[in-house]
Amino acid sequence: MDLNLTGKRAIVCGSSQGIGKAVALELANLGAQITLVARNEERLRKVQNELAATHGQKHSYLVTDFSDPAALEKKISEFVTGNPPTHILVNNTGGPKGGPILEADVDEFRKAFNAHIVCNQILVQALAPGMKEERFGRIINIVSTSVRQPIRDLGVSNTIRVAVASWAKTLAGELAPFGITVNNVLPGSTNTDRIHSLIEFRAKTSGTSTEEVARWMRGEIPVGRFAEPAEIASAIAFLASPAASYITGVSLAVDGGRTTAL
Repeated sequence: MDLNLTGKRAIVCGSSQGIGKAVALELANLGAQITLVARNEERLRKVQNELAATHGQKHSYLVTDFSDPAALEKKISEFVTGNPPTHILVNNTGGPKGGPILEADVDEFRKAFNAHIVCNQILVQALAPGMKEERFGRIINIVSTSVRQPIRDLGVSNTIRVAVASWAKTLAGELAPFGITVNNVLPGSTNTDRIHSLIEFRAKTSGTSTEEVARWMRGEIPVGRFAEPAEIASAIAFLASPAASYITGVSLAVDGGRTTAL
């Protein structure tokens, strides 16, 4: 099975921590040259140094905030002009604010749409021409199991995640003839800051302890635990590899069996 990414260039968004950082480390481990993308330059520099120390390739980073699509468009345009084509794009950004959908401010939907749909579109439009030229492209979106089954207390996120999945499915059909695949990875409960903030929110609104909420959430997962970021990264790395050339337009749940829908 060909998992070798030597000579491939990857942009990994949200890669200063959590799942995004784990993806950057795994792709680099397979030989890819990584461009990290996030808004915190100090964290990006630390990850860049970690990649260089571990894998030896020349890695870089872009500082940008997905709450500002215009700034992202300027940054990626400059990047494309000054660099060779990118082969792999991992779309990943922080999830929308939690809470019941009925209580969500309309502006929260606008912010989420910009961060998750508009920014994804900007990146793909900038990078797809180079992928077409190389006859190799992998676009992987880190989404959520809410694509299949809405998650309580994540009303805005449930809405936007489905939009991302539909956008990706449409894009997959358009880009397949050029050797470019488009897939979604749907992480379940993963040991990141995001899950811990959700646990705290549920504990506060239910009047129970964070330990009790975490125990209840783990009880919903057949394997009995939260995922580690590296486990999500492994699935993404496979979809980014030459071995996954005939897989496109799918949404792969990596959730320990929690999702009950097919």
